[in-house]
Amino acid sequence: MIKRFRLGIAIRVVLLTVTLFLLLYLILETEYYISMGFMVILTIMQIVFLIQFLERTNVLLTRFLESIRYSDFTGTFQNHGLGSNFNELNEVFSNVIEKFKEERSKKEESLRYLETVVEHIGIGLICINSNGEVILINRAAKRLFGVSNMRTIQSFRKISVSLTDKIINLEGGDRTLERISIENENLDLAIEATEFRMRGEAFKLVSFQNIQTELEEKEMESWQNITQVLAHEIMNSITPIASLSGTIHMLIQQRAKEENNHILLDRETAEDVNEALNTINKRSHGLMRFVNSYRDFTQIPTPDYEYFSVKELLHRIEHLMKAECEKEGVALHTELQSDTLELRADPQLIEQVLINLTKNALRALRNVEEPALTYKAGISMDGRIYIDIIDNGPGIKKEDQEKIFIPFYSTAGNDPDKGTGIGLSLSRQIMRIHGGALQVKSEPGKQTVFTLKF
Repeated sequence: MIKRFRLGIAIRVVLLTVTLFLLLYLILETEYYISMGFMVILTIMQIVFLIQFLERTNVLLTRFLESIRYSDFTGTFQNHGLGSNFNELNEVFSNVIEKFKEERSKKEESLRYLETVVEHIGIGLICINSNGEVILINRAAKRLFGVSNMRTIQSFRKISVSLTDKIINLEGGDRTLERISIENENLDLAIEATEFRMRGEAFKLVSFQNIQTELEEKEMESWQNITQVLAHEIMNSITPIASLSGTIHMLIQQRAKEENNHILLDRETAEDVNEALNTINKRSHGLMRFVNSYRDFTQIPTPDYEYFSVKELLHRIEHLMKAECEKEGVALHTELQSDTLELRADPQLIEQVLINLTKNALRALRNVEEPALTYKAGISMDGRIYIDIIDNGPGIKKEDQEKIFIPFYSTAGNDPDKGTGIGLSLSRQIMRIHGGALQVKSEPGKQTVFTLKF
């Protein structure tokens, strides 16, 4: 195509040059005025044709670029009398336009597919821009909130003020739970946000999932578990109390003597009654202690957040537990990935969690050869700060690893020093209100690792 285009220009330039020479000859050597006039007209026409020939390429290129600029791929590039020199150029432009058509068609199909998925997915989705305008709201979200459309995020205030504030304050990757009421129906929503940028503008995509059914099932399961534990612990206390009270009643009925309006008991019976009453008193105090433990579990204070050093936190815990570790013969170690690690949490509550876990570990390390306890802190692969409490005790059976977080559940059996059974439950609750997690991983006969993830 380029060779033919050059040849066309060369022929026109040669013809124009020949014409100019003839015109110059006629002017200088002859007096043929009519021929001169004809040659002048011919020269002008050749110059015009040469300019038109050159401009045809610019016209085609301009059309092509405007088609791309305005995404108008409906036009075609055909010769329309421009000459065979432009056939290949028209063909190239047409092929490029066809490719653009195919790519746009693919993008439109992908967009329609994505729109279909977004509309039919069961999770509510809302996309808002930096100005708080709702760019997208899918069918599930409309059905969930009982609306036909929303223009701005402030429209959510008609549904729930707290929900609106949470959506506005959520950052990318954040998750939260919110309970709202719509038309006298309670909804438990799991909310998650993702932030992204497109064409230089910031957007936030927020998902809403009603997990009320799942929460109710878990709540029922939790209540069943806690009821079983409560019933077990209470029956352990009530049974001997009922038995002893029956024994006292029987002793008084059988051995008491009435004399001058006074009830008399022999020394042996009085001692038996006194011993039974003392036992009832101790068991009653044990039951009260158990009830107070349950009350403590249900009344966790609100965290008082502040920034503090993880190194200093573990140093304080190590200092607090040093004497007890030495008494039990446990070697205590601390491993820090970095001395500059900092947490934003309530240091008092986190200290309580570490103390609870340490005491549990010390109980587990009894009767273990060369017992060792290690505090380990660092940053995990997902960028979260963690603190591990590692012991080389007997470990926890796989079937017990989730049950140990049930309030008052204990694997210590009849050990008199087994504690109240709420330490782990309380510790997990504290981590949850901090937005973190308490996890356990145990290899029976080797080690147990409790992990605080923030």
